[in-house]
Amino acid sequence: MSEHIVLDIDGRQHAIDADPDMPLLYALRDHLQFDNPRFGCGLGQCGACTVHVDGAPKRSCSLPVSKVGAAKITTLAGIGTPEHPHALQSAFIHEQATQCGYCLNGWIMTAAALLRDKPHATEADIRDGLTGLKCRCGSHLSILRAITRAAQA
Repeated sequence: MSEHIVLDIDGRQHAIDADPDMPLLYALRDHLQFDNPRFGCGLGQCGACTVHVDGAPKRSCSLPVSKVGAAKITTLAGIGTPEHPHALQSAFIHEQATQCGYCLNGWIMTAAALLRDKPHATEADIRDGLTGLKCRCGSHLSILRAITRAAQA
């Protein structure tokens, strides 16, 4: 049974008619045509689907749209632009931190929340804060370098 749902995404209101149990990821990708976040595992384990909900990183593949309410959702596109990239986006580019980039959304969104709360995070803080994220290409070391670069900026 569909309901009319209004979502606040990257500072703009978006209305959809959807099943309230539908994952936020499907609302973003299928209903609203957002390129990010990405579908990874569908179980909330890999992190490719990470968005910020009122500033906290959440796995959108396991978050029903009915649980979002009036919360502010921020996607990767909402933290920076090509003209004014977020420090993490710049660091990832500088370090050439990915191969395929499929998991990039999860790493940057999780790290952005971490660095907001701990602007000068240590490598141990970063490793701890990114527990559970997956990169199938094995770019973990370059990803850690990029996040460390952003933390030192």
